[in-house]
Amino acid sequence: MPIGPGYYPRIVLAITALLAAGVVAADFFSRKEQPKPRQLNYGMVAAMFGVFGVYCGALPFLGFRIATLLYIAATNTMLDMPKGAKGWARVAAVSIITTVVVYYVFERYLTVLLPRGRWTDF
Repeated sequence: MPIGPGYYPRIVLAITALLAAGVVAADFFSRKEQPKPRQLNYGMVAAMFGVFGVYCGALPFLGFRIATLLYIAATNTMLDMPKGAKGWARVAAVSIITTVVVYYVFERYLTVLLPRGRWTDF
């Protein structure tokens, strides 16, 4: 039986469903008292959607590698503002490693063509 285009999405869906069921079961059987919820930050949610929209718009122009690197760096910085050179080095390392791993998994292993930038051809 040949592997069709729905093979990998079905695997991801099955794994996600199993993990979600595990989280629900763990919460259901947990006897701990729930902590008081923290104040919600709707501004951060809106900002994250805005940054994601800019990322989606930048993909055709900058290409997957550059746009993803910038997106991960921006969201990482927004969630936890780096303090000092060590913090910025962490942001750079997370951005570079994540972009390289995702690129090679999709482009090389799964042979999914990712967008190349019109401006960069990269």
